[in-house]
Amino acid sequence: MDDLFLIALSTLAATIRMATPLIYCAMAGIFSERSGIIDIGLEGKMLAAAFAAAVIAAETGSPYLALFSAIIVAVLLSLVHGYACITSRGDQVVSGVAINIAAAGLTVVLGHAWFGRGGNTPDLAPDQRFMPIILPGVDTVDSLPILGSIYRHIVSGHSLLTYLSLVLVPVAWFVLYRTRFGLRLRATGEAPAVVDTAGIPVMRMRYAAVMIAGALCGVAGAFLSISQNATFQKEMTAGRGFIALAAMIFGKWRPFPAFFACLLFGFLDAIAIRLQGVALPGIGQVPVPLIQALPYMFTVILLAGFIGRAVAPKALGTAYIKER
Repeated sequence: MDDLFLIALSTLAATIRMATPLIYCAMAGIFSERSGIIDIGLEGKMLAAAFAAAVIAAETGSPYLALFSAIIVAVLLSLVHGYACITSRGDQVVSGVAINIAAAGLTVVLGHAWFGRGGNTPDLAPDQRFMPIILPGVDTVDSLPILGSIYRHIVSGHSLLTYLSLVLVPVAWFVLYRTRFGLRLRATGEAPAVVDTAGIPVMRMRYAAVMIAGALCGVAGAFLSISQNATFQKEMTAGRGFIALAAMIFGKWRPFPAFFACLLFGFLDAIAIRLQGVALPGIGQVPVPLIQALPYMFTVILLAGFIGRAVAPKALGTAYIKER
């Protein structure tokens, strides 16, 4: 019983860790798409940010400078996306796909040119990363039955970026639903012409939204390369940007439902890791590729019709042309 309890605790702790980049990207997608801009490029921005964070951490030794660099890179890519979609009124899906392709290629080319490791960066030392934080009082409450184990294995032992992701969700909700900026942002995604008539600059609101999305993607990328892992590996995002989009749609473009969807996908990832190399009764050892495909298969199943009717912002994907 104790072994099963510890396995359950470790799985739940892994769920939180695996959900962390999804939470950042899902909140990024909510801000961008609530303003009317489709952001298929979450994956590419997260990948480029992961590369930037690993490079800067390896060269300077500072995880905070690496985090800042990751945010800057992702915001710059968001500005490129914004210029293509907002200023030039280009196709938003094509622009996002182009960012994904460019990030996937450039990170490998630059990584190979700088480090000669096949696109990977050097391994990082613990002081170059965001390491797990042991919260105060762990040893004190350890003697408490159940609660002590929960506090040690689930509440404590996560990195700073994971704790910030949990704070981000209520902050995102507050900004979107309890501030003037959030009201204007949501109105921009629903009726940009009305917003413009009220004297609110639509283009400025949309640029602000994509920049916020870029900053959050930057933190997600930094988490992957300098917190969850100790290096950058080519294509290490492994479709997490698209899973975050699925979580956002599953949550109907609302922060808290999207957060719980991210936890669900994180739980599937944690289960997939736990099942690798394990022989199931009556089945035997499940092939690793099949286990790794479980979160993606579940994403397709959800989007195929098990999430109900998700109503997107009315102006989503529509370029705004100011009437003269």
